[in-house]
Amino acid sequence: MSNIAKIIRQYREDHNLTQQELALKLRIGTKKIEKYESGESVTDTQTILRLSTALDIPASEFLKDSPIGNAPGVDEDIKKLIEEIGTKKAELILRTAKDFSEEKILNVMHALYKTQA
Repeated sequence: MSNIAKIIRQYREDHNLTQQELALKLRIGTKKIEKYESGESVTDTQTILRLSTALDIPASEFLKDSPIGNAPGVDEDIKKLIEEIGTKKAELILRTAKDFSEEKILNVMHALYKTQA
């Protein structure tokens, strides 16, 4: 079981949520939660942000104690972000982004891509 899988299960149980209740909060299927918690499926960046909101934890918590180079269960975009800007800055960004709506995240990403072009 990956570090992220353990964190999802731990915080879900700490919040007295069933897998079905967490799935409803995230608007995904219960099977997907089962796969995340078993490590069978890897969460993407968007799901990590949604999980952090639903479980009221910083998104950076999912990266805690994970070796960055080949951490199982960590989205490739998050790995790149950490490698490019460092762990401390990545944690700050993820903590801040935890409270963003999906629309706001997309707007920020769009603005970042415009400045890179």
